[in-house]
Amino acid sequence: MKAIWIVCLTAAMATAQPRVVELQGKSPLVTIRLVFTTGAASDPSDKPGVAAMTADILGDGGTKTLTYKQVTDALYPMATGIQSYVDKEMTTFVGQTHIDNLEKFYALMKEAVLTPGWRAEDFTRLRDDHINALRVGLRGNNDEELGKEALYEAIYTNHPYRRENLGTVAALQKMTVADLEAFHHQHYTQANLIIGLAGGYPAGFAARVKKDFAALPAGPADHLELPQPTTLTHNQATLIEKDTRSVAWSIGFPIAVKRGDPDFPALLVAQSWFGQHRESGGELYTRMREIRGLNYGDYAYIEYFPRGMFQFEPDPNLARRQQIFQIWIRPVEAPNAVFSLRLAMFELNKLVASGLPAADFEKTRSYLSKYVNILTKTKSAELGYAIDSAFYGMPEYTEYLKTALAKLTVDDVNRAVKKYLRAGNVQLVGVAKDTAAIKAAIVSAAASPMHYNTTKPQEILDEDKTVEAWPLGLKPEDVKIVPVSTIFEN
Repeated sequence: MKAIWIVCLTAAMATAQPRVVELQGKSPLVTIRLVFTTGAASDPSDKPGVAAMTADILGDGGTKTLTYKQVTDALYPMATGIQSYVDKEMTTFVGQTHIDNLEKFYALMKEAVLTPGWRAEDFTRLRDDHINALRVGLRGNNDEELGKEALYEAIYTNHPYRRENLGTVAALQKMTVADLEAFHHQHYTQANLIIGLAGGYPAGFAARVKKDFAALPAGPADHLELPQPTTLTHNQATLIEKDTRSVAWSIGFPIAVKRGDPDFPALLVAQSWFGQHRESGGELYTRMREIRGLNYGDYAYIEYFPRGMFQFEPDPNLARRQQIFQIWIRPVEAPNAVFSLRLAMFELNKLVASGLPAADFEKTRSYLSKYVNILTKTKSAELGYAIDSAFYGMPEYTEYLKTALAKLTVDDVNRAVKKYLRAGNVQLVGVAKDTAAIKAAIVSAAASPMHYNTTKPQEILDEDKTVEAWPLGLKPEDVKIVPVSTIFEN
């Protein structure tokens, strides 16, 4: 059954009431998603990380009447929990429970969001978790996410999207419980709330949830002004110095396309053909891993996709009004690091110059028509995508994409490629050891040959001669080196 907009979205916003999205069915599992259209982009400029801390102290802390231990003890017999996560323009609380436990679970979830406990011990525990996530989780253990998030910071200078969602270590160390309470009061409003329900919940339950959350302040809704990102006139690079065995590359630039825009389906086909996440059929994957054995993953994205090394499909409720085109290349052995960067830029140039072959277009369109069903394979995910569609003001995602794909031509796709993608004026981020040597190589006109352990076809070796000298358009002043210890610190 498709999503039912129980509340007219424009009317709901005008009267500052929560919006409700329902996917009612017969499943004994009931999913509740509470999505507030506010997030890290609404952090006070001097307190990045407040939105994420606020969400965590609600989703993973005590309530006004129950301690954190009492909440976890109550949830344990129900084999469920309350998950929270924050992005730039959305804050999500999601839980799923059997219908037999719905009343008990909903009571806990409602109290967590409406009447949090704001206890000092919860705040300290979660603040330490966030600092460790930045220093250990991102900087220490996850070169992929480190490079991706550093790329966003480089692209979105002087922009509400700039800071990592967790904020900075310095801001977290100065943060107080009062900062979280103030954010909750200002941004957790009826006007910002979308209530999502899926499964076999009883008649009248949706109306009751809506009435309960009328206890929130009426509004106003967040109206975030998003400036256009700075337009580059040439390539720029940030090299993060880290004691790591391999090299990770992230390459990207802003695009003026988001989900629901007329050219989104066409650009999605191009992205999928070029580098579908965790799939072996993409052009980048074929040219870099399959043929040359360079590395593990070579993918491309037109929407924000965090936690990519842990999952095959993106989470819903990460909706953004501005997106970037991004390439991820990782991990590469140090001797081939510069060659791999040149090869990625060489392949991007081929995409922009030549577009997709007609035969590959048909194959990719067919793939995406089926892949969209995987994105919504659970009721929780389907509900999340329905809420995203409400945010973007577009039809239900599965039918929207299938309908659009059926009408697309290869010329539509290649027209979108020419319009939105480019092979120059891009941001480059590398995570590597001995970045001084890498900088010297990427600003030099000297060739950076590929080092093979096996014999390769002559046609590949011939192409390598072009790739190893591919110009990166970088001067020494275009490349900055930063110690990993400074990233997300201030």
